[in-house]
Amino acid sequence: MSETKGTPANTTAGGRTLPIWLVGIAVVLVAVNLRPGASSIGPVLAELQAALDLDATAAGVLTALPGLTFAMVGALAVALSRKTGINGAVVLALGAVAAGLLARALAGSAVLFLALTVLAFAGMAVGNILVPAFIKRHGGSRLALLNSVYGTTLALGASLPLLLGGVLAGSDPAGWRLSLGVWGAAAAAAFIPWMLVALRAGRDPVAAGEPRRTKGVRMRSSRTAVALSIFFGVQSMHAYVQFGWAAQIYRDAGLEQAHAGLMAAIIAGLGIPGGLIMPVLVARSPRLRTYIVGLGVCMVAGYSGLLLAADTLSWLWALFLGVGGFAFPTALALITARSREPRVTAQLSGFIQPVGYLLAAMGPFAIGALHDVSGSWTLPLALLIASAAVMVGAGIRAAAPLFVDDELAAVPKRPVRGS
Repeated sequence: MSETKGTPANTTAGGRTLPIWLVGIAVVLVAVNLRPGASSIGPVLAELQAALDLDATAAGVLTALPGLTFAMVGALAVALSRKTGINGAVVLALGAVAAGLLARALAGSAVLFLALTVLAFAGMAVGNILVPAFIKRHGGSRLALLNSVYGTTLALGASLPLLLGGVLAGSDPAGWRLSLGVWGAAAAAAFIPWMLVALRAGRDPVAAGEPRRTKGVRMRSSRTAVALSIFFGVQSMHAYVQFGWAAQIYRDAGLEQAHAGLMAAIIAGLGIPGGLIMPVLVARSPRLRTYIVGLGVCMVAGYSGLLLAADTLSWLWALFLGVGGFAFPTALALITARSREPRVTAQLSGFIQPVGYLLAAMGPFAIGALHDVSGSWTLPLALLIASAAVMVGAGIRAAAPLFVDDELAAVPKRPVRGS
């Protein structure tokens, strides 16, 4: 039902097929590199602040950069893919990620570090938008499987820096450079294989051969798209707050750096089973809304634990927050599950993710600023608890069994002026 008419599964617009194993490898190679640039900062944030003379406000800006960059650059990703094709855009994205992350590890000033971080995040933004469209075009009957591979690998890429960051940094004050730079090397290692994938698949344009029933209709006309953008945005806010501040919250509660990093890694690492489970539930379960409510309850429980006793049962609060983070693979799977055509999938992804990440960017900065002003984590954690209710409400609407394509097609087209 979800495949595009006229284009066989696993076939590019140019008629060349990609075997499912190659599609899976391609998804893994790009997905594993779309999060380490952001999550690797948290475990060495204190050392980074000391080395580059960053105050709390500047650190808040740094933690907000993923959302800001993903929002601004993500809005341009579909337009870029019209020039280069999906595959060419992903290759360029991986090159930007590798260059930015490798070079920022050598930066000697805060301004240069921030500029190179923006370059890397710009590459990640393009990948965020276009990988779902790549999956939709080549997934065929394995769409749920590839969504699981994508979500799981994203979680793996987010959790590895949190788990290994403190270990790689060691006790050397300059150890943060190795801790950050290794993820640039990982992106560089994926660049050449993806060039080969792009050569085999061809240009793979976004919209070739597909009907344009919704041309001229804005995505915000779809209530499902709007609800999904809010759901995606609020859960992304929580994810990037946790990437940037969870380890520091634990450290401020008295945990050692390695222990705090482990708790943050548990939170992110639970996205791995979440990435396996939630795409299947999105595709098959009639009780998806109930599961979304459960995710919100877990988030509230985790933040409440951090608020009341972060140094007691620290692992339990991390488990609750990690399960609440299953909202992320749920949102990703809904992008493909609530659209029929790859073109609409790309447009939906291009609408949801910039809007969502704009909301997400506010979170880490607001949390850092509130902590700086109040001198404690009480007010920031209370804000996070309240926002979980917003996420659940939007998720319940986004989970309704409706297609964005159909909602857009049902919108009356505006008459052309002068006619």
